[in-house]
Amino acid sequence: MKKHIKWQFLALLLIASVNLGCKDFLDEESIANQTADNYYNTAVGFEDLTRSVYPLLRDITQQRSLVLNGTDLFAANSGWSDAGPTGSPVDLYNVGFSSTLPEISTLWNLLYLELNRANTVISRAEFVEDMNENTKSIRVSEAKFIRALMLFYLVQQWGDVPMPLEETTTANKVVTRVASADVYTQIIKDLTDAESNLPTQSNTEWGRASKGAAQFLLSKVYLTRGWNFNGALGGSAADFNQALAYADKVISDYPMLDNYEDLFPKRSENPLLETNSPSTQNAKNSEVVFAVQFNENRLTNGGDAANPNALVGNDLHSVFGNDPSDTPGAPSGRTGQYNRFLNIHNVTPSVYRLFDPEMDSRYQHNFVEKIYALQDAPDFEARPGVKVAIKTGDVTMEFRPWNNPVKEISDRGLDVDGGTKSYSVLNADEFGDNPKTNYHGINRAMMMWKFWEPGIEYGDGFGTFDFALFRSAEAYLIAAEAKLKGATGGNLASAEVYYNAVLDRALGSKKGQEPQQAAFPEDVSSMSSKSYRATAGTLDIDMILDERAREFMGEYMRWYDLKRTEKLIERVKKHNPWTRVAGGLEAKHLLRPLPLSELDLASNNVEQNPGY
Repeated sequence: MKKHIKWQFLALLLIASVNLGCKDFLDEESIANQTADNYYNTAVGFEDLTRSVYPLLRDITQQRSLVLNGTDLFAANSGWSDAGPTGSPVDLYNVGFSSTLPEISTLWNLLYLELNRANTVISRAEFVEDMNENTKSIRVSEAKFIRALMLFYLVQQWGDVPMPLEETTTANKVVTRVASADVYTQIIKDLTDAESNLPTQSNTEWGRASKGAAQFLLSKVYLTRGWNFNGALGGSAADFNQALAYADKVISDYPMLDNYEDLFPKRSENPLLETNSPSTQNAKNSEVVFAVQFNENRLTNGGDAANPNALVGNDLHSVFGNDPSDTPGAPSGRTGQYNRFLNIHNVTPSVYRLFDPEMDSRYQHNFVEKIYALQDAPDFEARPGVKVAIKTGDVTMEFRPWNNPVKEISDRGLDVDGGTKSYSVLNADEFGDNPKTNYHGINRAMMMWKFWEPGIEYGDGFGTFDFALFRSAEAYLIAAEAKLKGATGGNLASAEVYYNAVLDRALGSKKGQEPQQAAFPEDVSSMSSKSYRATAGTLDIDMILDERAREFMGEYMRWYDLKRTEKLIERVKKHNPWTRVAGGLEAKHLLRPLPLSELDLASNNVEQNPGY
């Protein structure tokens, strides 16, 4: 009875307190009635709107097929010695490379989705009243940087493209293509505005656009316009001077790291010795000008909810070839010790031969030269009737450098009659679909391990390392290219000085020496070599493209580099076996077809790019 009286008293007391003025306790604020207009027009809402522009960059930069595959460095297909006319249209450039290709519509849609977000920030800024005007100006400049980046990708891929510059608020099915020269004019205007208002890297949050990011993109935009694709970009020789000037600004403010490998997660080549984890890595450093951010919280490490195919985390550790899961001593089930290799982007046979395997630190970092047993295999049959007792940690496969093959049978593995090694030994001309031994089977080649992140389980795509979209090493090569195209001035004396600065970082203690690449990278049987140190008499566009391949392999730029320098058709036909055999690559492929989905939705007649 006393308990009932006590609770009745407390209830009456609560009612009395409400009636005596504590009404705020029960006041309700319906956030369900919140609208874009009344939220984004506040300082807090506008900040959230600006932040919402950045996550979609994760999805865009993970759409790599139209940037990496179908080039001289990467193919969707693998096993190049049987490179018949089958496989991905992105490599073959056949009738399947059309307006219905999923990769084309996916990239198009993501770029325009991001463009509209940037436009929304810019359009709504004038209605935000409770925000510091300087801060508001910076946020608008961030959006202009993003808008310029999206337009830059669009105009390079498709040429004349629609160029909306205001937030889309109503349905509009009229598609108006804007001339490429006008698109470049707008890109440069946005970036120039952004550069004048954005803070320096040290005065802004990591991951936001900065003054240096705008300057970097300006250098690349001017360089591209200077080449003046098909005479349609409004470019001139003066653009190369601008490219050089902006590249110098980036070089001055973003010093390169001393060691190339410090740009990426640390790891041992033998995964059994690996002790690091993603949480120990720091992607922020002086060389990175702009990065797409990832983090360790799985709830916030995904792409954008507006993208139905959004990935979770950085997938760079899992999309390159080759796959070690069928080698001796590999577990019967999937293992995360080598991460997962989905073979979405496979290096072409030329790539290994662009490096000096002994002198160039990038070769050591980018490729796995030995495969190790992850468990005992005491009765492994190397070849019929010949067994090898393999223990955990033993080397089971060695990939020889292109310029140092084994020549004697006795230096081969027991999988070869007369071989004596307890592991398989493959020369570079045996990489790919060339099953000469029982050890390696089909499609056996060195793994491209540049972005490997230790400590990630096989089925887990949650990479956490930030992706450096811009870094100052590229500014050196932009400057070298601009000088080669006639730019005058510059902080360094000549094009070869800019070029060799990147090379010498890769050589480390061998700085100043003459690294050797294959003279004919496309011919896997040739042992001829040549130096890739630049001199005034040797530096040309092909040398710069080779150096870009070594330095930026797998980073988000290769197709753009080849198109800009007018080398796409020549180099892809030479180095990509599927393109060479299929023979479909031609001038029309320097522009992509507009997606059929876009043409079908348009209420007006939209002209398709020529040849499609």
